[in-house]
Amino acid sequence: MADFHNLDNSMPVAPLRIIAMESAKELGASVDKHLVSFRQTLHQKPSKDPAFNEYIKDSYLLNAECPRFASGEAKAMINESTRGKDIYIITDVCNHSISYKMYGYTNYMSPDDHYQDLKRVIQAINGKANRINVIMPFLYEGRQHKRNGMESLDAASMFKELQDMGISNFITFDAHDPRISNAAPLGGFDNFMASYQFMKALLSKINDLTVDKDHLVVISPDEGALDRAVYFANVIGADTGMFYKRRDYAHVVNGTNPIVEHKFLGSGLEGKDAIIIDDMISSGSSMIDTAKQLKAMHAKRVFICTTFGLFTDGMEKFDQAYEKGYFDAVISTNLIYQQPEVLKRDYYLLADMGKFLATIIDFSNHDASFEKVYTPTDKIHNILDKYNLRESSAEELFD
Repeated sequence: MADFHNLDNSMPVAPLRIIAMESAKELGASVDKHLVSFRQTLHQKPSKDPAFNEYIKDSYLLNAECPRFASGEAKAMINESTRGKDIYIITDVCNHSISYKMYGYTNYMSPDDHYQDLKRVIQAINGKANRINVIMPFLYEGRQHKRNGMESLDAASMFKELQDMGISNFITFDAHDPRISNAAPLGGFDNFMASYQFMKALLSKINDLTVDKDHLVVISPDEGALDRAVYFANVIGADTGMFYKRRDYAHVVNGTNPIVEHKFLGSGLEGKDAIIIDDMISSGSSMIDTAKQLKAMHAKRVFICTTFGLFTDGMEKFDQAYEKGYFDAVISTNLIYQQPEVLKRDYYLLADMGKFLATIIDFSNHDASFEKVYTPTDKIHNILDKYNLRESSAEELFD
């Protein structure tokens, strides 16, 4: 993505700092490493110009923490100045590995706990920072994005609350429904996709794919993911298909209506590779059933691409499905906490998002256009053309 970094004719909004919440320490460290590299090697800036004060640093991470009392209550502590800084707070509301003591018992942090800590940090730096930008890759309560009857509207309330607290920009990835931004229409809301990173991970490990309409189909596992699948298919120049989920609306199991049947809408799959794409894997039952049906329709190989691999029921059912040949690989990102047991699976491929997120922060700090960051379509087409002709290996094509 080095060709995206044409920022030499723009000035930064303010000195850049990153607050990586405890939930996103690994992702924050990766982003920081890439930002340091960008600014030390890609950008040519006057060293004595006051506008570029603190522009080149060995690290942009800011020392902040949220300690807890024995009662379970917490506070935010910022251990260095944020005055006049352009602050980017990175949080992972899905990180369930972090524990704390409460009345002598060990509790694990929930999405609600992570969200409260985010608000504590915003309170601590508000009025001092030049801008406050929130990076929440997995949209908090994003699955509760619309109201059916007497229900809470949590995702929209969250976005409205953060805007009222004074944040300038909100950055997320593959939002379940980005229309929650309507709750605060004057606030900055950016929703990015992982298309480039999915293709990079897939082509780097699978060296005999042919990416075109005759050999590859992008599958939406339900009607809700169709826009995502159509976008991805258009970017890579593949065909599209969709499954329709018929649900039992008379019953609720684990907070949702159980699926009675999957029906496929699309052209023939025999001998073609299929990519199932969705925003998340929760328990995985629906995804595995979709993959099973694709193989039953004589798809050559099935690859599962999902931005957020939650795997809430563990990996056993995926292990069994892989052994039965229902799918050939699962690709997910490191935008949320990756369980160690997931990373050990041979069929699991990681789409690293650190460099992409660093690029987003770099452009945002310069108030530069996100046009090429949003849709690097030309770049992907150029890579796929060379890959299909086997002119270069995937490692040579991706920087």
